[in-house]
Parts: sequence; C-alpha cells; structure tokens
Amino acid sequence: MKTFARYLSGGSALELGCHEGESTVLLAEILPDLTVVEASSDAIAVARSRAPTSVKFINSTIEAAELQSQYDAIFLINTLEHIESTDLVLSKIRGWLKPRGQFFVLVPNADAPSRQIAVMMGIIDTNNSVTAGEWAHGHRRTYSFDTLEADLRRNGFRIKHRGGLMFKALANFQIDLALKHQIIDDKYIEAIYQLGEIYPTFCASIYLVAECDSQTR
Repeated sequence: MKTFARYLSGGSALELGCHEGESTVLLAEILPDLTVVEASSDAIAVARSRAPTSVKFINSTIEAAELQSQYDAIFLINTLEHIESTDLVLSKIRGWLKPRGQFFVLVPNADAPSRQIAVMMGIIDTNNSVTAGEWAHGHRRTYSFDTLEADLRRNGFRIKHRGGLMFKALANFQIDLALKHQIIDDKYIEAIYQLGEIYPTFCASIYLVAECDSQTR
C-alpha cells in the first residue's frame, strides 16, 4: 500500500481475491468505497471480521462474477499467478474499469535473486518454474516483467508504471527464520524495500499499474 498509494486519487475500488483480508484492511484505510470479490466463503468470514463495515463483499470466483459497476481502481494482488484463464479474467477486469481508471496487479517475481540462486543450486529448473509446493498452493505460472506485461497488453491494457517490492536475496522461510532469531530487523526490511525501488528486477514481487488502451475500448 505504501507503494500503490502514490498512484491513487480516490474514488471507487474493487479488490479481486482477498484471502483473509490482509490487503483489504490496508486498502480500506485509503479507499473507503471498496468492493471485494472472493471465492472462499470461509476467507470472506475472516476478512469481514477484520475490515470496516463499509467494505462490500461478493462471494464469487472472478470468472463467474457479474458486476454492474465500473471502478476507478481495481486491485489483483498475488492472484493472477493462480488463475487458469488469464485472458478471460483480464478481459473482465478491463470491462469493470472506468475509462480513466487504474488497474494494479502484483505477482511474485521469477527473476528474484532467491529464485536465481535456487536454479544455480539445482533446487528448481528455471527462474520461471512452478515448484511442486507452489503448484499445491495454487500457482499456475511464475511471472517476470516481460510475461506479465505481455499478458496485459494482449488484453487491451497500456502500462503506466512498473516496479518491484522488496529486494530479495533470501527465500521466504530464510527471512522468517532470520527475523525470528533477530539476525535481521525492521531496519533491514525497510532497507530492502528501498533497495527494491532501485532494482525492481531483483525484487520478491513485481507490479504494474495499467489503464485501458483507448484503441481497444
């Protein structure tokens, strides 16, 4: 949210896939007119208990959702890598976005140094591989900037901004252990956030902010 907030100008917002509402709570702090689509009723129950009462929840998959409104901002956070039919979903998102609205998409980064190190160690085959653990967690692809941008352009979006979040030399479990044992602290986390702004290709996650291409409207 610290990164996305710089691009926001208020208005109505739509979050697609909220899980248990970690991002929903943060979005609601800066976007009070927020609607959320989530496929899991159990996840909605948890998210609703955490989010302000003003947040509207719709229990549906993105593919099946039929929304009558258009939105100033649409968020797809750590979700696109899980979706089977990316063209269908991105086409629907384009229809839900206002003519001058902004689409925010965030995905794990195939080119993060931690993944490149794993390739060199023989743990995974390529940067873009989907590991058995990722597949079991629902991942269907691993994006890099080129493949993410290609998916959006093919579905009628124009890229306005791109960037990365959190320079990442360690795997998630290594970062968790280092925090637990006080090998690293909040200052380290802030430092790798700032370093990620300089080296987006080497971040844990990459993001795009896009708008509808007027030629494909």
